[in-house]
Amino acid sequence: MSLPLRTFKIAVAAFIAILIAESVGLSYAISAGIIAILSILDTNKSSFLTAIQRVISTVLALFIAAVLFYFLGFKVYVFALYLLIYVPLAYRLGVESGVAPCSVLVTHLLAEQSVAWSLISNELMLMLIGAGIAIIVNLYMPSKETIFLGLMKDADEKLKEILVDISEALLHNGESKESELDALDLLLDQASDLVLTETENRPWKETHYYSNYFEMRRNQNRILRYIHHNISLCTIPIKEGKILSGLLYLTADQLHENNTGEFLLEDIRLLLDEFRNSQLPQTREEFENRALLFQILNDFTRFIQLKKTFYNEYGIFLEE
Repeated sequence: MSLPLRTFKIAVAAFIAILIAESVGLSYAISAGIIAILSILDTNKSSFLTAIQRVISTVLALFIAAVLFYFLGFKVYVFALYLLIYVPLAYRLGVESGVAPCSVLVTHLLAEQSVAWSLISNELMLMLIGAGIAIIVNLYMPSKETIFLGLMKDADEKLKEILVDISEALLHNGESKESELDALDLLLDQASDLVLTETENRPWKETHYYSNYFEMRRNQNRILRYIHHNISLCTIPIKEGKILSGLLYLTADQLHENNTGEFLLEDIRLLLDEFRNSQLPQTREEFENRALLFQILNDFTRFIQLKKTFYNEYGIFLEE
């Protein structure tokens, strides 16, 4: 959630919560606004779950405080005793998000020196109004679909750059840049986090396509790391290096969301057949290089197969 949107939501939620609390005649109405401020979180789901935790925590806190104040009196040391009992219980029950706001509500009992039901119900209503208004205000979350499309395009562009870089390394017996692989992983982590946020904000909206797309690209990037590593371990003959380099460059040129990968898999199969029918290695070094070359081609087959599998699952979605 952007800072301007969060600020706007906090102001609106606090204003409405205080207004409602005052209109129904609650004491300490300002506390409803504070609770609303604390309940505006990054996603609808987190706001809803936190609100439930705080309501449960409020009941627990008021019960413990009422018993202690009734039997031991309205003293500061009794409030400290309340904290010694309530805080560990709240954490054990998983409702620790209510420790601060609920303890503020308990101070109202101490200030009024009363545990009358009217005052306890007042505190419960403050929590319900503050948390409830925060949930309602937080329902508005702008869609991130445009951002997803931009991140998909960025991920594809970075993947193309990596393929071209590896292609150039094969062609000139150089080394590809691992930093580009790291940059793509970072971008995909950011994209996955945004998809998770969108899922929590809009549980009714289908986001599996985006999450699986970014996961597919992440797996492809992992395979390119293997290829990057294997290329650094072997010296590929000029002829095979040019053929493999051309295949990687062709893949980079054809890389996009709607590509099925069918033709690329056929090109790899033909290339594997050609290598199998070529002259057998004569030395240990040639044998090791040939083994690594086959490993690179097998890894690249898996790279293309990942996209083909994704397209088979989401082809209808893409056509729409």
